[in-house]
Amino acid sequence: MRKSGILLPVASLPSSYGIGTFSKEAYAFVDFLKAAGQKLWQILPLGPTGYGDSPYQSFSTFAGNPYYIDLETLCGEGYLKPEECAACDFGNDEEAVDYGKIYRSRFRLLEKAAARARAKGVEKTAAFRDFVSQNRSWLEDYCLYMAVKNSFGGACYSEWDEDIRLRRPAALKKYRAKYEKEIGVHRFIQYEFSRQWKALKAYANENGIQIVGDIPIYVAFDSADTWANPELFQLDEDGRPLAVAGCPPDAFSASGQLWGNPLYRWEYHRETDFAWWMKRLEYCFTLYDVVRIDHFRGFDEYWSVPYGDPTAENGKWCKGPGYAIFARMKEQLGDRQVIAEDLGFLTKSVIRLVKRTGYPGMKILQFAFDSREESDYLPHNYSSNCVVYTGTHDNDTTRGWYRALSAADRNFARRYLDIPRGKKEVEWEFIRAALASVADTAIIPMQDYLGLGGEARINLPSTLGNNWRWRMRGDACAPQLAERIREMTKLYGRL
Repeated sequence: MRKSGILLPVASLPSSYGIGTFSKEAYAFVDFLKAAGQKLWQILPLGPTGYGDSPYQSFSTFAGNPYYIDLETLCGEGYLKPEECAACDFGNDEEAVDYGKIYRSRFRLLEKAAARARAKGVEKTAAFRDFVSQNRSWLEDYCLYMAVKNSFGGACYSEWDEDIRLRRPAALKKYRAKYEKEIGVHRFIQYEFSRQWKALKAYANENGIQIVGDIPIYVAFDSADTWANPELFQLDEDGRPLAVAGCPPDAFSASGQLWGNPLYRWEYHRETDFAWWMKRLEYCFTLYDVVRIDHFRGFDEYWSVPYGDPTAENGKWCKGPGYAIFARMKEQLGDRQVIAEDLGFLTKSVIRLVKRTGYPGMKILQFAFDSREESDYLPHNYSSNCVVYTGTHDNDTTRGWYRALSAADRNFARRYLDIPRGKKEVEWEFIRAALASVADTAIIPMQDYLGLGGEARINLPSTLGNNWRWRMRGDACAPQLAERIREMTKLYGRL
């Protein structure tokens, strides 16, 4: 079935509290998607973010981001008061997130909410007990990690005292007792996140909208996952990385991208039938209807960078688990909807792996218009089993990208798409090309439908400080825009 959707991170939704949440504005966006004839809402990873605010560097691969909890819902439940929320400074820029102010204000409110919830007996309810029981395998380690991390001034576990860093039983017992209250706060936050997200997802599904989620291939070094499961990763006996993840020099960065994530001990994962990965993937499919697996080529070969190197230039390719992990996934979890993020330079073995899984790969229109060579990203080269995007969260908006093109590349794009000189809404011609293509699925970033320039870019890879901040204005989802999207969706058989 031909279908289409819109890419918009939860953080980019409008709201009254500085960052997008599971609020009435999120439900209104689902209504907009339905009115526009869309079937998919693609988001970015939902985990709690740390240094750099990247959703691809999370304190847990299982936990949810406290920032996304809707404060108005907490007020309605009697856990917060509206005047308490109004008294906080969340930042006054409706088009950009101020993470510093969000961090300083949001946790104070959530601590108040957790205290009132406990006083009201929420921890004794069947719903709360069921949540804790069903998620015990990750929840308790995560809550302890965050409580201990806070006690060490927010430091990564590699800087903690040796006894708790190495998870000695006596230390675990001591810290669980010492920070029982703080652990309870984080337990409540995760419970509330789960409740609110499940309600929003159910609303989307009831209105014919599937959620496309995103699973980063790696976990952060500064995470409960690494601390609690050192055997899964290439770490030394003190729990420090032997090598870290990244990718070699490419179009985004001349020195490569140094992500810094710990690498997997794939031999251990094979010996355990990929048990941790199966648990991780199964959990993702409770959060999302479709899962986009980030950096898919890393399952074939991964770039290993010596720990401590300042750039990724001196890395080397090492063999990943290959098809074995997906064979196990299909055996244990059955047929699931997956998108393989197969971008970048693809070797023959990566192409064979993607083809063998049967998962659709990704096509990015912005990658197509290099006038120097023929490209697999040009629509006439597509097969139907792919997902086409004008751009992703790592690209500039189409309008910003088009303005920065060289004269030769812009001329090629104009000729290929038959764009008249001087046309103002050039992004719509790229949207048209994506929707008209033979790709079974087309997903368009919301910024392109809004005709925004580079100021609305989500992320510039290999940079820190100004990423993940863009927010959509509250009046952006106009009925006229929904109708325009719907008409083009219908024209190209994706309604």
